[in-house]
Amino acid sequence: MYVGFDLGGTTLKFGVVDNTGKIISESQVDTPKNLEKLLKTLAEIWITLKNKHQQQIRTVGFGIPGIFSSKEQKVLQSPNYPGLDNFALVPALSRFIDVPLFVNNDANMAAYGEYRCGAGQNTHSLVLLTIGTGVGTGIILKGNIWEGACGFAGELGHAVVNPNGEPCKCGSQGCLETEVSAPKIVKNYQTYSKNRKNITAEEVSLRAKNNEKAAQQAFAKAGHFLGLGLALAINLLNPEKILLGGGVMKAAEFLLPPTIDEAAKRSFKGSFQCCSIEHATMGNKAGFIGAALWSGQQ
Repeated sequence: MYVGFDLGGTTLKFGVVDNTGKIISESQVDTPKNLEKLLKTLAEIWITLKNKHQQQIRTVGFGIPGIFSSKEQKVLQSPNYPGLDNFALVPALSRFIDVPLFVNNDANMAAYGEYRCGAGQNTHSLVLLTIGTGVGTGIILKGNIWEGACGFAGELGHAVVNPNGEPCKCGSQGCLETEVSAPKIVKNYQTYSKNRKNITAEEVSLRAKNNEKAAQQAFAKAGHFLGLGLALAINLLNPEKILLGGGVMKAAEFLLPPTIDEAAKRSFKGSFQCCSIEHATMGNKAGFIGAALWSGQQ
């Protein structure tokens, strides 16, 4: 058995799987807002899992948001969970977890989950984008997570697609994340509707489905920039598949057409034609399943 954790901005998801990715047990809790509470919560969860499954757990995998240094075994920067910045996470976890444990970026783990058990099965190369409050990216090349020289590869969400765009939490400006995430879609809607009332991206989606022009325009603008981002990935990596997941994809009927149109315009024709752009299929289970299975391969 293998245990996987997926640390999100609002929810900490975790579960136990077998070597095929079949879920034996799963659960989730609200993500603690500070590091001390996070470690305490993880320790409590681990004790429960260990008592339930006794000596059957072989490894533990963690998917965390941000830049994780495999050499230094610490999180260098986590734009959406800044409490982890420069924190030596592996030594802290090793104080209470007594089986081999491994940490990687959360989007990498989701990509590995889709590759092993979801829409990425039977492919050799894929790019996964999870689009929600932020934009996470994981890359699989020749069946392996592409981590780069220091473990930092795959941050397509922080590729600049609009040099005149808004500041990003990463310190740059006009990143893909600032142009296609849920908060930006809300801002787009407020601009087009001239209505500054607080609203969620899900509500914008419902209004788009009710044929409200401003809502549809909000997704179309995000789709334009998402297409630019996908074209970067297509031209650079020539992947077999690009998988799109996350909460924003609930409005795929409004987001995907402009995305695909823009990606087609900006990509080499041959590269675009041999790349399939599809929905990710595992939802919020991909992260912890991928983390669990990946840990078992280390």
